[in-house]
Amino acid sequence: MNYQPGVEALLNRPDLAPRRLAVVRITHWIVVLSALGLLITGAGILISHPRLYWGETGAVGAPSLVDLPLPFIIGPSVWNRPIHFLFAWILVLTGLAYIFAGFATQHFRKDLVPAKADLNWSRIGHVISDHVRWKRPAKDAAWTYNVVQQLIYLAVVFALFPAILWTGLAMSPAFMSVFPFMVTVLGGHQSARTLHSFSLVC
Repeated sequence: MNYQPGVEALLNRPDLAPRRLAVVRITHWIVVLSALGLLITGAGILISHPRLYWGETGAVGAPSLVDLPLPFIIGPSVWNRPIHFLFAWILVLTGLAYIFAGFATQHFRKDLVPAKADLNWSRIGHVISDHVRWKRPAKDAAWTYNVVQQLIYLAVVFALFPAILWTGLAMSPAFMSVFPFMVTVLGGHQSARTLHSFSLVC
């Protein structure tokens, strides 16, 4: 007779249990797909004017801050812009759902907040060294985030993501008309565009 393990036995097998919460896995893949769409459409927008400026205005002939090594093609920005906004709202709504669920399920506290013992340069350096040397983590450690992953995830969720959102909205004329101080604090419309591009690179 073949023995079929019960549900309780399966739940006690960490090798058979999902590594991440369902909401984390679902929002992760939606973010990946929307970020890919943003990258492609953003490149289409940028290629229409591959120069970055600082301040309020920027145009052909004006001194630029950075000249990107991209071909100057007029046109793609027109049809890429609405698609870019669509992917942006998908990313924003998914990100908010992830953050809400992260607090509700205590995912941030349990999985992403580093232990005090790990918050030292020795421990961080050790993790980076193991990664550079392609050293496989211990079996138990493979089921959790290490301190470097935790710090990076927290920085992306609570610093980089808001920065990309803020600078992206600051390029919108409608947003600027309602919240002009959110644009002026960045240095102007073109400054927001430049910071948005650099945030994406990060």
